Amino acid sequence: MPDNKYNFYSIIIPSYNRAEEMDVLLASLLKLDFPNTRLEVIIADDGSKDETESIVLGYKKKAEFQLHYYSQQNQGPGAARNMGIGKAKGDFFIFVDSDVSVPDYWLTHIDKALYERNADAFGGPDTFRDDFPPLLKAINYSMTSFITTGGLRGKKGKKLAKYYPRSFNMGLSRTLWDKIGGFGTLRHGQDIEFSNRIIRSGARVIFIDNAGVFHKRRTNLRQFYRQVFNWGVARVNLFKIDKSMLEPLHLMPAALTLLTGLTVILAMFSTLFTWIVFWGMLLSIMVLIVSMIDSILIYKQLSPAMYLPLVMPAQIIGYGMGFIYNFIRRVIFSKGEKVGFKKHYYK
Repeated sequence: MPDNKYNFYSIIIPSYNRAEEMDVLLASLLKLDFPNTRLEVIIADDGSKDETESIVLGYKKKAEFQLHYYSQQNQGPGAARNMGIGKAKGDFFIFVDSDVSVPDYWLTHIDKALYERNADAFGGPDTFRDDFPPLLKAINYSMTSFITTGGLRGKKGKKLAKYYPRSFNMGLSRTLWDKIGGFGTLRHGQDIEFSNRIIRSGARVIFIDNAGVFHKRRTNLRQFYRQVFNWGVARVNLFKIDKSMLEPLHLMPAALTLLTGLTVILAMFSTLFTWIVFWGMLLSIMVLIVSMIDSILIYKQLSPAMYLPLVMPAQIIGYGMGFIYNFIRRVIFSKGEKVGFKKHYYK
């Protein structure tokens, strides 16, 4: 790949009816502490019906870097990213989702790490902004905590399963893309499948801890549940593509969901299982209390912690139910690929 010191970066952003969030993201990109001559931003619109195009064109008048808008009929985020890659001029492609914003140092830290560590691809973390409402901070905590993810999202420290760069903050060189191709056809989980091909290619993949993005995610519990349900569905689809993409940790939410449901039913007929339910609830409460205290220490606020008794079970049960549903369909009954909640994917 070219010397990272002289990389030209193409930042590719898929979008579908996310005008308000695009406004926030583009405003943050204008503040990047990075030479404008070494980057372009490509909005790969997936057939939006809102004001996305007009917002992008408004920023195009203000941006000192190259800002491009391209649109296609709705085909999904993977296809939108591939369309953006086809238009990109960069030596290195960087992907972020439309529901993030970036700190001013973000691209500078990426550029420095790629050069110093001679990397072909990278992934970065996601975190919160101080102005996020309490529910979104609670979702951020649940999605990044070791308790609920086992370190899957790449933070420093122990991990209970392999780290895969995710599309909210990842990138690869053009040379590597020429070797492995673009994103696949999965509606959900296409970034994991893409990262799996990156890793299997033997490329040098790094995690850049100090290049995080602010991830707004879903705005209510219903949308959050639908999202994590889809991830459970996607994990089985990924398993059908490559068995190495299913590890023991990925089974835990489904196992906990099944065991909890079965134990509650059996408790109706057996005192033994009643005691098991009692001790299980006590353990769960203790984990929640520890998580709530940790959340208070992180956010310096009580309100996000008060949502955790709803958010953490929603994440575990939602993922578990999606996994169980698709495992029964695809593995036991050998049905075709399942999408999960398809309507309003970006909402």
